[in-house]
Amino acid sequence: MTDTSRTNPRTRLGGIVRQAWRDLLSVYYANTPVWRWLKSGALVFLGLFLWMGGNVLSAYWIDSTALRYAIAYGFVLIAWGPFTHLLVVPAVIRLRRTAENPTVRRIVRHGSKINFTTFLVIVAVVGTVGPGVMLLDFSSEFGTDGGDVTAELVCDTDGDPVTCELEASEGVDHVVLLAGGEEIDRSDEPPYAVSAPRESLSEGPSGSQFVIELRDADGDTLRRFIRTV
Repeated sequence: MTDTSRTNPRTRLGGIVRQAWRDLLSVYYANTPVWRWLKSGALVFLGLFLWMGGNVLSAYWIDSTALRYAIAYGFVLIAWGPFTHLLVVPAVIRLRRTAENPTVRRIVRHGSKINFTTFLVIVAVVGTVGPGVMLLDFSSEFGTDGGDVTAELVCDTDGDPVTCELEASEGVDHVVLLAGGEEIDRSDEPPYAVSAPRESLSEGPSGSQFVIELRDADGDTLRRFIRTV
């Protein structure tokens, strides 16, 4: 006699996954006005979180490809979430019930997959291109403990090479210009003017970037500036 009181763990896990998938689909296709707005609002919130949070983190991880695509995902989701749940899903549900043309019915049967695939393609394109409207500049000035350092950095990024100098500097021993983690230029005397050819700059999420570090006599960083060309 077979003991049916014990369930194979793999079978149990498969049942849990299938039930979770059915629950997810039921939420995805919930089509009352309240559910449409709730889902749209939640996706807009998630999109804003990824977009803004990714831009903030990109100030610290300048060359992170993963961050750039996370920013693109959030940026596109802000518009695509409401588009999906206010227009696409209701249209798919309606056409599944009313469409008589076999081709239309075949397309509608895979409507959610087509919609999601299109979304991912757009995210990939936007993440690769990196349009300026997607990228916010949170990296104008940040760094380690500034202590008693008083400094005002002025840069000219229109020409080639790009140049920077300090109009006011107290407690600074020397200034270095870095690109891609490599030291491009150094100045040990006021006004601590440094420069770098454009071709030597590193690529960041919002364009070519370089770092200016104010250091003490021991080489410790007192303050750090990131500038985008």
